[in-house]
Amino acid sequence: MGKPFKIILSTIAAMALLLIAVVSILPFVINPNDFKPEIIAAVKDKTGRELTLDGELKLSLFPWAGISTEKIALSNAPEFQDRPFATIEEGNIGIRLLPLLSKKAEISRIVLKGLVLNLARNKQGLTNWDDLTASDLKTAPAVVADKTDAQPVPEQTTFSIGDITIENARINWDDLKTEKHIEIKDLNLNADKLIFDEPANITASMTVLKSGSTLIHAIKLNTELTVNEKLDTFALRRSDLHVVSSGEAVSGQPLTTVLAIADAALNWNQQTAKIQGLQLKSGDVSLAAAEMTGTSIKDKPSFQGLVTIAPFSPAKVMQQLAIALPAMQDASALSKLAANFDLTATGDSADLQNLALTLDDTQIKGAISIKSFAESVISFNLGIDALDVDRYLSPRNKSSKPIASPAVLLAVGLSALPVETLRKLSADGTVSVEKLKVNDLAMQDVRINLSSKNGVFTTQQAVQQFYQGSYSGDLHMDTHGDKPALAVNEKIDHVQIEPLLKDYRGEAPISGMVNASAQLQGQGRKTKELKTSLNGQLSFMFKDSVLKGFNLQKIIDEGKALIKGSALPSDNKNDQTLFSEMTGTATITNGLIQNNDLVAKSSKLRVDGKGNVNLNSEAVDYKIDAKLLDATATEPEQVKGAVAINVAGTLDKPLYTIDLESLLSDKNKAKIDKLINKLDKKLGPGLGNLLKGILK
Repeated sequence: MGKPFKIILSTIAAMALLLIAVVSILPFVINPNDFKPEIIAAVKDKTGRELTLDGELKLSLFPWAGISTEKIALSNAPEFQDRPFATIEEGNIGIRLLPLLSKKAEISRIVLKGLVLNLARNKQGLTNWDDLTASDLKTAPAVVADKTDAQPVPEQTTFSIGDITIENARINWDDLKTEKHIEIKDLNLNADKLIFDEPANITASMTVLKSGSTLIHAIKLNTELTVNEKLDTFALRRSDLHVVSSGEAVSGQPLTTVLAIADAALNWNQQTAKIQGLQLKSGDVSLAAAEMTGTSIKDKPSFQGLVTIAPFSPAKVMQQLAIALPAMQDASALSKLAANFDLTATGDSADLQNLALTLDDTQIKGAISIKSFAESVISFNLGIDALDVDRYLSPRNKSSKPIASPAVLLAVGLSALPVETLRKLSADGTVSVEKLKVNDLAMQDVRINLSSKNGVFTTQQAVQQFYQGSYSGDLHMDTHGDKPALAVNEKIDHVQIEPLLKDYRGEAPISGMVNASAQLQGQGRKTKELKTSLNGQLSFMFKDSVLKGFNLQKIIDEGKALIKGSALPSDNKNDQTLFSEMTGTATITNGLIQNNDLVAKSSKLRVDGKGNVNLNSEAVDYKIDAKLLDATATEPEQVKGAVAINVAGTLDKPLYTIDLESLLSDKNKAKIDKLINKLDKKLGPGLGNLLKGILK
């Protein structure tokens, strides 16, 4: 046994020496550069692209077979010929020899240095790699086996890659369709041994820049990848993606975003995906999804899952993103936002069902569906418990607050949006609010229906509890012109005007129940523009009202006392006039309200009036004819006294002046005329004219 064993050992030793000799000699015998024309021709035949091989190809066979290259360039698609599709400064590929004897192809390593990949899309939406992935690439025709002649199935060769390294690569993305340019530089990738159906650790890092912006994203990725032999099933475990953003869009410290996924599986053949343990944290914003599933991954990717957004401060996030935070009436507004919802999302849509959102002290529930991001198609159905809109509005003095109805306020809010956005927006939805506060007006049981299409908005709004009455209205707004044009119809029933005005303006010069309606048209983007262009009609009726700061009977008495020369009654800040009913109609022309049929009644007074109010300046110009009735008279409405009153000033501060001439009887007028004539003769006409002006 000893001698045969020695023979075997000697034979193995001889074969090993022979293999070492071959490995040492072969690179000097075979010159891979001799095969450059064949390599270039093969690439041309398969891809239609030109391959350029600059420098020497070097072959090595120990400890593994390998080839190294200097600069390589692959030409671009015909419509993208301004630069190569890809270039590589240096490349190395090695394959182990011994495993080939047992039908195992083991690539020991792949190293690519200085890779530059130029990706592009033209204005028609075609990319410069479409021809490389097209199904009609030149491939060898499939051979159909003859079923009558059974052929032995060749033993398959297993395949693995030991290590992949990409150093200092760069990817340029030019999208001529959207006019965007993105550059990925300093791309480095390392992957350990890649064997089918076995996990491989992958690390990558890169820097992303966008043309025209100083914003920079530094990205790092760590994951564990498993791929099957057919390359149609992928699995990721313990994946972590870190993005550090800095630049003009981020103020202060850089913003760090972390995406972590416990497990992810993709079945390309079945077009399904499953993601478990997803967590996204960006600054103070944290989003989590226990499980997400995907369908139609190749055709139209769609993902579904329950999403939870942990409480965070929107105000703080805006500051960190260098977004100016507007001045608000409540400094603590936008301090809390949290949400959870069932999400179904595609590349161009998002459907949020079972939405539960918290904004500061407000709870919002319902559903929002964005059917198309590109075409801005939105539907919604939301229920809100209590919302104080004033918290988020700019500070404003109540006394300087302009008069505006709910529909006009809604129109102003819509008009503040960019016109192009309004014209593209297609929305349909309903918002219900249990308690709402806007411009200090308190409302309950509010419902707003909104619909917009092709730049035309229509809304219907109703308030079931509006200062012991109700409100209803509708708005039609067309955004196609230079300025949005609107039409408003509004109505209030049995509303108590005193608490409404106290909330809105801080004081109430009038009380009582009011019914009113308005039909208005106007155009503009701001309240002032809308008021100036406003046209339409309105009507009103006050019941059991009290006009404060204005005592009509006292004014008549003061006028009489002045004529008689007696002392005037003392001033009384609590002056008021009671009316059982006050009605009127008005027309509005370019923001000027003209009323010609004001009628007010009480047990002692009858009032007729006419005049106008300028909505823009709130200036008042009115004349009131008042009659004091004799309550002791046996005949109805027997006049005891009459006076004409001129009303000027503003709605906030009206000024009342008496037309004294209306208080004079014919007898008193004659006496005053004689007195004026005497004064003219003695002192000259100046004093007489002055007295006439005072009396008239």
